[in-house]
Amino acid sequence: MLLVPGDLSYADYWQPRWDSFGRLVSSLASQRPWMVTTGNHDVELIPGINISFKAYNARWHMPFEQSGSTSNQYYSFNVASAGVHVIMLGSYTGFDQNSNQYLWLQGDLQSVNRSKTPWVFVLLHAPWYNTNSAHQGEFESVGMKASMEKLLFSTGKVDVIFAGHVHAYERFARVYDGQANNCAPMYINIGDGGNREGLATKYMDPQPAISLFREASFGHGQLQVFNETTALWSWNRNQDDESVIADSIWLSSLASTPACGTS
Repeated sequence: MLLVPGDLSYADYWQPRWDSFGRLVSSLASQRPWMVTTGNHDVELIPGINISFKAYNARWHMPFEQSGSTSNQYYSFNVASAGVHVIMLGSYTGFDQNSNQYLWLQGDLQSVNRSKTPWVFVLLHAPWYNTNSAHQGEFESVGMKASMEKLLFSTGKVDVIFAGHVHAYERFARVYDGQANNCAPMYINIGDGGNREGLATKYMDPQPAISLFREASFGHGQLQVFNETTALWSWNRNQDDESVIADSIWLSSLASTPACGTS
């Protein structure tokens, strides 16, 4: 399964790019599921017209109805064979605590059966933690974090939150409210899959303690879930001549960590 945290075709509002992107990925997308959410380049922002996801919704209809969502921008699903619950969130639709997305997320997290799906992963586009100079202070990051971080920490006990948007790779410690916390989600920014704008090469200096690995290279990640307690995350640079893991970490599920109080 391929998980993509937004910015699929970089079409913006130019429709032929959606078509060319579809032709480009069709051979791969026909062989394994692609589960995606929206990024800023999937938004059709035309002067004088409201923000729309018409092209995205027409071409990438996700199974949002099955998880009780009313929007293709946010939904969840289980990978039962791996014991995983995946939540896809929309950075570019309403996310305040009175929004439909927030209320849906609250209910979805409460319904997770950790005995059947001990792992919970979240994907969104605009990162909540980011030490790259790119995309600092954007409302979609700051506002969504302020609204939802406590919910994902206290109710959700989410294992990892993956984000895109920043054209570089960065892996954080488990973090809550800006501080390392062993019972909080790990944050991984993997907006480095490729784009027409280039890499985001400038980082904050010195590197904050919660940022454990960062590199401005195009790349891709692999998440292997072995059982209800153990998973392996690894990241590869795309430019390497041979497949060499540049960063990796073994994960223990919060559901299997007594100190974190999940059940």
